[in-house]
Amino acid sequence: MQTQVRMAAVSVDSKPGDMSGNLSKIDDWAIRAKGAGAEIVLFPELSLTGFIPNHPTGDHSEWLRSALAGANAIAEPLSGPAVEQLVKIAASHDVLLSAGMLEDAGNVLHNTQVLVGPGGVLGYWRKLHIPMFEMPFYNGGRGPTVIDTPLGRIGCNICFDALMPESTRLLAVQNVEIVLFPFAADPPPVTPQGWQEWAAPAIRSRCQENGVFGIACNYVGEVEFAGVSQSFPGGGIAIGPRGETLAEWKGHPGEPAMLLVNFDRESLRSARAEPEYLFRFRRPELYGPLAE
Repeated sequence: MQTQVRMAAVSVDSKPGDMSGNLSKIDDWAIRAKGAGAEIVLFPELSLTGFIPNHPTGDHSEWLRSALAGANAIAEPLSGPAVEQLVKIAASHDVLLSAGMLEDAGNVLHNTQVLVGPGGVLGYWRKLHIPMFEMPFYNGGRGPTVIDTPLGRIGCNICFDALMPESTRLLAVQNVEIVLFPFAADPPPVTPQGWQEWAAPAIRSRCQENGVFGIACNYVGEVEFAGVSQSFPGGGIAIGPRGETLAEWKGHPGEPAMLLVNFDRESLRSARAEPEYLFRFRRPELYGPLAE
């Protein structure tokens, strides 16, 4: 990890299927983030293609058929024009960008977060654990990898993954230093503070358990698709390797906003030198039953 990494996390109001509009918003926020000194910008889960609302109140069968057809229509492969355009935005502003997309992987769809830089795609992660309401749309991915970048070793857990301790541990055993936590969640009450009270305990635990930096941002605004709508409050938080809060999202409910934070390499080293650095006390030889 370089001496200091300045990061931005943006809750952007992406709309399902509006690829051009979503990319324009990402471009605009990338300009603002770069102007504030950010070297890498995190956007929420499914921020490229837009989140498909999944709480129908009418005829479920009719909605599901319509929503699935629409999801397949807006999904793109990793080699598609949306990611190509994301790379162009990164090159234009000389910054790393991470955004989420509904990925057309051929015979199935995935909820995928990509990381791109000025030179192209650096890597991607597919959501591992799929919650009940999202199961009709995409399949779970395989074990996540860690991407070695000039800024540091970066991994990602997408939304629900952050609630499962194994998700971040899979990255930690690969010596991850910074974990991205993109969300699209609307826990009650649907406010930024409500989201933070729901998500932050898990994110703090994942960071403290593994001695890593974490940065999270949540989807914002109202989405409508296949006759169903859903609202997201926004929110964001940055956590240090001791589980300490480094920065909090200060936006208004339902409106786009940006969080900025500096991650310091010496803080990471110091945390990992503490007697209570939890990762040091792992006993993998005891954990076989967990995988049975």
